[in-house]
Amino acid sequence: MQNAKQPAFHGSDLEQIAEYYNLPKKEIISFGANVNPLGLSARVKEKLAENLDIISRYPDRNYTTLKETISAYCKIPVQYIVTGNGSTELISLLITQLKASHAVVIGPTYSEYQRELALTGGHISFYTLKESDNFCLDINDFMEQLPKDADLIILCNPNNPTSSAVPISDLENLIASCRKRGVFVMVDETYAEFAPSVDEISAVPLTRSFDNLMVIRGVSKFFAAPGLRLGYGITSSKDFLKALQIHQNPWSVSSIAAFAGEEMLKDAGYIEKTRNLILSEKKRICQVLDGFQNARYYEPYANFILVRIEKEGLSSFQVFEHAIRQKMMIRDCSSFEELEGEYIRFCIMHPEDNDRLLKCLGEIIG
Repeated sequence: MQNAKQPAFHGSDLEQIAEYYNLPKKEIISFGANVNPLGLSARVKEKLAENLDIISRYPDRNYTTLKETISAYCKIPVQYIVTGNGSTELISLLITQLKASHAVVIGPTYSEYQRELALTGGHISFYTLKESDNFCLDINDFMEQLPKDADLIILCNPNNPTSSAVPISDLENLIASCRKRGVFVMVDETYAEFAPSVDEISAVPLTRSFDNLMVIRGVSKFFAAPGLRLGYGITSSKDFLKALQIHQNPWSVSSIAAFAGEEMLKDAGYIEKTRNLILSEKKRICQVLDGFQNARYYEPYANFILVRIEKEGLSSFQVFEHAIRQKMMIRDCSSFEELEGEYIRFCIMHPEDNDRLLKCLGEIIG
């Protein structure tokens, strides 16, 4: 395991890593941030360049056109849609407005949930996905172990860092059971659009039937726009929608972010190109990993793959360092406390970059 003297880096710590290892930042291939390798859509770039004067105007306070675009993209009623300054703002608003007394987080997962929950002062419990189940959620076991006083469940689907996913049939059973017990469910679908079949795992259609559900998405990962800070939520909860109108800061989404979001979600060519790249490379990478003698991976639904290192005496940090010295940044997963063992995570990039990483990993893991 990682000792106290070793630095702990996260997926977006490119600047710190470049400085620590004395490497030019521009030369490092980031396999740790899970962002679409295609970068920002050329069509969106062109549209932004043609409409920069939009910055001089206040955005529509109701974000009417943006919400209509999201509605068409997600095939969901426009009145269910809320927008925010990144998905992080919506996660924060949901948690603070629900004022959950006992939240249950399904992990290992994104640490921001715990940080926001801690700010509200409520109790936090964790349900840990089992490696023996390939990190797939056992709905029956989960509901049996759900504390009686739980009033909020947080689920990332597909999950980070495991890349596992819960199918819609199981999601429906989970949400229905939770409604009977008065439990609200938040599903973070940051990575849903990378899945082989979005329809098979997305909880978005379930918002029509359940008002104890909110689905959160953003444009940071799939549309390669983390700096834009645009997120959106989908819910039929009238209580939350009313609270949002009161407590959310006006114009929380900039005019340029709202405009760019509309263009992104309508860019069918970019969406198709992204999915073709990720799905084909994912399949090819897994075929190569099948030949590794000292590692195992878990079926990936997102654009990243979790790998367990099974080579005696080899730590995840050693693998991280072997890669970064070849100017490739992967994620050392030792900071995920619920992952018992040595794990690394890396996202899918361009084929030539993926080949470099696989060669690098083969050298040290084998």
